[in-house]
Amino acid sequence: MVGLKVFGQPASTEVSRVLTCLFEKNLEFQLIRIDTFKREHKIPEFLQLQDPSGQVTFREGDLTLIDSRKIIRHLCDKYADQGNKKLYGNGSLEKASIEQWLQAEAQNFGPPSAELVFHLAFAKPLGKEPNMSIIEENEKRLSDILDVYDQRLGKNAFLAGDEFTLADLSHLPNTHYLVTRCERGKKLFSERKNVDRWVKEITNRESWKKVTEMQNEHPGPLEK
Repeated sequence: MVGLKVFGQPASTEVSRVLTCLFEKNLEFQLIRIDTFKREHKIPEFLQLQDPSGQVTFREGDLTLIDSRKIIRHLCDKYADQGNKKLYGNGSLEKASIEQWLQAEAQNFGPPSAELVFHLAFAKPLGKEPNMSIIEENEKRLSDILDVYDQRLGKNAFLAGDEFTLADLSHLPNTHYLVTRCERGKKLFSERKNVDRWVKEITNRESWKKVTEMQNEHPGPLEK
């Protein structure tokens, strides 16, 4: 019996973050797909970008977690010797650097990129008009953040050093939607040489390719 269970849709940014980590760690798991949309509106909750909790549920025995970033940390701590052993660093200094960039993703990169994912990629399919003031405000916020990233990635192959880690992995879901669903979002990354190189490298990892295959095989409510 499979001990690791993930509840949600692969198209969810929260779910895809967890799935990528599971593939990196070569862990066997069961994905239970559930429709995460409100019946009366038929809008996926993860696209509303209002409540970051409850978007993914992870269960392992008696343990239940609902925050994707906590889940990937748990997987790397508990299964440190399986799969990609460098995902959460080796030693306190490496781990501290990874944590710094995980916090940067959650607090600085995540909010503006999530707003842009919604307004640039999904508002019109949902029958909503994109809010240009929100787009412009969050483009500026994300641009400032990506300028810092570009400097960092000019010195290192990845955010926390020369190895792919959770610091990079956690950026994949929102980055993927911005670079594949809208030209305006893609430009934010492609016009920065080091960021552009980094995005191409992390999105070409086998773990992420498996996740996007799952998304295509089991499209969400907005896919055709």
